[in-house]
Order: sequence, then C-alpha cells, then structure tokens
Amino acid sequence: MNDTLYRCLAEHAGESARVAKGITADQLSAPTPCTDFDTRALVNHWVLYTSHGLEHRALRKQLPEELTNRDFTADPAWAEAYAAQLDRAVAAWADPEAWEGDIDLGGSAMPAPAIAGMLLLELALHGWEVARATGQEYHCSEESAEVVLAIVRENAELYRQYQGFAEAVTVADSAPAFEQALALSGRDPDWRAAA
Repeated sequence: MNDTLYRCLAEHAGESARVAKGITADQLSAPTPCTDFDTRALVNHWVLYTSHGLEHRALRKQLPEELTNRDFTADPAWAEAYAAQLDRAVAAWADPEAWEGDIDLGGSAMPAPAIAGMLLLELALHGWEVARATGQEYHCSEESAEVVLAIVRENAELYRQYQGFAEAVTVADSAPAFEQALALSGRDPDWRAAA
C-alpha cells in the first residue's frame, strides 16, 4: 500500500466533502473554471468519479449505467450522501490488496497506484473548481500539494493530448505547489466566481 498516496486520498476526500456541504441549491447554475460545465454538471461529474468511481476502482468493479446517468444534485441531501460515499471509497483503498496489480479500464489496464493518482487529481482539481465556483476556498496540506503537483507533472502532456487538461497557465516559479499544479493542468489559480 502506498501510505503517502492513501493519506492524500483521505485528505482530499475530507476536503471535498466539506466543500460539498457548503454549496447551496442556487449556486448549481453558476459558471465554473471548467468552461465546459456549469456547477451542477461539474458537481455530478465530481461526485460520480471521486466517490463512486474511487470505490469501484478499488473493488475492480465497473460503474453501473444507473450511476453514470444520475443527477446526484436532484437529491436535496446529495452532499451528505456524497460524504458517506467518500468514506466508503477511502475505506476500500485502506485494503492493501486494492493497491496490488493492475486495474482494468475497459480495454486497457493500469497499475493500481497510477489509478489512485489519477483519482487524486479528480478529487483535488475538480474539488478546487467546485470550491471556486461556489465562493469557497480549497485547502490542502503541503505534503498533498507536492504529491498532486508530481502527478500533474508526470501526466500533463498525456492528459493534454486527450483534452483532459488545457494549455498550462503561467505562474511564478515561487508559487505554492498546489497553485503550480493547478496552472500546469490548465487552470487559472486566480479564477474567482463573479460577485
């Protein structure tokens, strides 16, 4: 088991749950730093892949179609349900066996730690986007910021080829690690929701 990566997953799951609980229904139509999504669409993507997807990958299960088509935000208690599902997902990765071998992605496979790293980016980067879209801050430790930055650096060019990341945004070399990760992934660390 990769203890550092697991700690980061747990930390960002907790922060994502906190951000979700700070979202009001009237914010769901707001724009986000991810220009393809309004807040509702981004939240639904975030909930699907960072809680259900996180658990299903650990358990080597495919996401059922019922989940991929669900509007999670239609449930007034969606944030509480998301927090509970995040807890289940983190618990699934607490099993050392979850970190062994490859995980089938439907036609290809990747080592489990690499999948965990990709899912950490889903939590951290989309969590930051949701926080900014809803007027909140997104917090992470220096340790996890450095881990996120390392994973972004390792995968940035590949993700750009598949339109997962936009072109990098320029920030100062002295910018904090999480801001560097955001910028390298094509996100503007200074993006704020319109007042």
